[in-house]
Amino acid sequence: MATGFRFSLWFLLILSCFSSFCLAGDRVTLGETLKDGDNITSKGGDFVMGFFSPAGTSKRYLGIWYADVSVKTFIWVANRNKPVHDKNGTFSIDKIGNLVVKDGNGDSLYSSNVSFETTNSTVCLKDDGNLVIINNDRDATRLNSVLWESFLNPTDTFLPGMEVIMERQGKEQKVFSSWTNDSDPSPGRYSMGFDSRGAPQIVIWDGQNRRWRSGHFDGVEFTGVPNVTRTTFSSGFRIQNDDDGKLLLTYTASDPSSFVRFQLTVTGNELQQRWNEDKGEWDTLQSRPAGGCDLYNFCGNFAKCDKEVCLCLEGFVPRVPEQWQAGNRTGGCVRKTELECRSNSSVSRNDSAKDDGFSALRRVKLPDYADTVEADIDECKIRCLNDCSCNAYAFVKRINCMIWRDDLVDIEHFEEGGNTLYVRLHPSDIETGKKKKTIIIAVISILVALALVVMVAIWLVCKYRARKQESMRTNEIPKNHLVRSGEFSTEHSGPGDVNAEGHQGNGSELAFFSFSMVAAATDDFSLANKLGQGGFGPVYKGRLPCGQEVAIKRLSQKSGQGDEEFKNEITLIAKLQHRNLVRLLGCCVEGEEKMLIYEYMPNKSLDTFLFDTARKSQLDWRKRFNIIEGIARGLLYLHRDSRLRIIHRDLKASNILLDEEMNPKISDFGMARIFGGNQNEANTNRVVGTYGYMAPEYAMEGLFSGKSDVYSFGILLLEIICGRRNTSFRTDEHSGIIGYVWEKWDEGRPMDLVDRSIWDGCQHNEALRCIHLGLLCVQDLASHRPNMSSVVLMLETDNVRLPLPRQPTYTSMRRSLDEDIWHGNQDLPSSNNVTVSVLIGR
Repeated sequence: MATGFRFSLWFLLILSCFSSFCLAGDRVTLGETLKDGDNITSKGGDFVMGFFSPAGTSKRYLGIWYADVSVKTFIWVANRNKPVHDKNGTFSIDKIGNLVVKDGNGDSLYSSNVSFETTNSTVCLKDDGNLVIINNDRDATRLNSVLWESFLNPTDTFLPGMEVIMERQGKEQKVFSSWTNDSDPSPGRYSMGFDSRGAPQIVIWDGQNRRWRSGHFDGVEFTGVPNVTRTTFSSGFRIQNDDDGKLLLTYTASDPSSFVRFQLTVTGNELQQRWNEDKGEWDTLQSRPAGGCDLYNFCGNFAKCDKEVCLCLEGFVPRVPEQWQAGNRTGGCVRKTELECRSNSSVSRNDSAKDDGFSALRRVKLPDYADTVEADIDECKIRCLNDCSCNAYAFVKRINCMIWRDDLVDIEHFEEGGNTLYVRLHPSDIETGKKKKTIIIAVISILVALALVVMVAIWLVCKYRARKQESMRTNEIPKNHLVRSGEFSTEHSGPGDVNAEGHQGNGSELAFFSFSMVAAATDDFSLANKLGQGGFGPVYKGRLPCGQEVAIKRLSQKSGQGDEEFKNEITLIAKLQHRNLVRLLGCCVEGEEKMLIYEYMPNKSLDTFLFDTARKSQLDWRKRFNIIEGIARGLLYLHRDSRLRIIHRDLKASNILLDEEMNPKISDFGMARIFGGNQNEANTNRVVGTYGYMAPEYAMEGLFSGKSDVYSFGILLLEIICGRRNTSFRTDEHSGIIGYVWEKWDEGRPMDLVDRSIWDGCQHNEALRCIHLGLLCVQDLASHRPNMSSVVLMLETDNVRLPLPRQPTYTSMRRSLDEDIWHGNQDLPSSNNVTVSVLIGR
């Protein structure tokens, strides 16, 4: 009796290991029938199973969905092919242990296919969303304790914790199938699964045709997913060997506390999403295919796709030239010259194959249908050469040697990442390629040498003229213009404020000061008075005899700002009067010395706060928004409202000064250019400014306009939002702030950009509008950017509809037929019932 009792206790203990997740409310036991409206909920309360109707239909299906997700999201459907047409459906366990779904007439609509029949089983919903049927027989072993599970019979969703079994023989396995449409969960036209040939890949099929593939898995990541999304897509995947010699694919979320899912959508896209509890919606981490080059074999065989442009591989030509020229690239390419080992049958394969060579194709998504070979990096090439059917090879870390015997299909060029593919070519094509490269290098070398000679000659001529003009200017300055002291009023910003001993210059309307007076004001330019170092020289704090504090910019003789820039600055600023422009009080020209005397800004420049981790919190959201508005108004004054239309050309954080109340003032007009009344654009052979803030058309073609300043303003605006320098975003994944901001915008997470030091007090609507506006300002084409009058209107008016920004490509494109979409009076249409909301760029 005691022995039997102890045996029962041990049996119950062992059984609890297999069914500890099955408690009342999360299971269906034998003999229990649940009706439509009766649900079971997982132990932790994360998932629910019961009958539901998709949107747009009254048909009923038994399925599983997230319990606490406000957007009802289904992860599995039982009777997806046979719905219940009313609310009389039931689900239960039949006499051999299957989960069955029946309609009101008792007709079976669905039955699970258990692996082991039993008359004592339980259906249980686990906390990871897996529905399992458990064998409760006393003699059940670990191998047959779980008779069936939904994770091994999925519909359209892959969840963390799932194990997908793959065959080693390289067979295609279609595991997931899309819904037919949003109202019909029956299997649709798209399926997703795996191909383990060579190295495993995720594949999406449209019927029997491939629509997209992930590239080969190297043990860490899928190599065919571009770097911009590779981190979110690949992180967490693992492939392991099981006891039966098969492969198991699993995924583990980096944050187990958040819901993550992969879904095959009704449109044939693999969608990775994470639930955002704060926003009450799913955040899309990535969606594949993204269109264009991401679509399977977009350019055909033996061709590569590069930014939606199809190119034949080196040594190949279009199969049908007429179609290729007409834009139909699906026919792909063919070899110019057949391989040596295939064209000469009288010579043995090994001897002839040695004459063939390889062309390296770098940073690409490797072709489909690869075979792996046991070989090191050196032997890999030899193995390909000795196999006459081999078209290419690659050696990939953690995969090792891969060779391609079939046509090379689905090749995409990446800006970063990817692998190197060695394409086999006939010797004549190898030599032709080498000759072309040699000629190109020679031509480039000659052009560079000529350019250097011309630049040196121009520099010598300019230097000579500069010295001559400087000498003439110094001799022309009347001695009574060099004064020893001065007194300035701070009530106004015009040049008439100056009341210095001596006389003002009649031409520039500025007070001229002697070198000795400026030196005395700065204590002989002591380091203690040095405020900073600009691109054209140091800036010192000074105190005039009257007691007024000033900022003195001493132009370095090697700074690059010569007579032209100096004349620009004193001519322009003397005529400008605006609260958001720095005031120029006077200047000093004596011998080789050229100095500018400005009003003193006690808070120095914007970058001293914005990019300092200890001080950036002093710029709360309201101050940052006021700074953005002030800069915009100052630029609008320069572009439209001043007596002269002025293009600044060097707008950046270090050129925005802050007064005692943190009001912004645009400074440093050494690069500025004056435009005529009807002039909209100009060209220069001397591109000046700061890289990273320059508009593409200016940096690449020397073309500048008011839209060039708009581009710089856009970069500065995004820096103010993020609290980081543009250059700090240059990584393997991003070339600058624009790419990073666009990624967040495209993912629907623009608020991730806001500097965390001001997050609590941030006005989200204003921040979102600023981010949206920043992306409009940094669009590639100048005609697509708003002008400053539109920018100010968008900043100060909430009910103005903002157009969607275009995805930046970091190239300058000029089209003479382009129309300026912001042309005319630059006013934007407004609507009293339209406000900006989260808009996802595509």
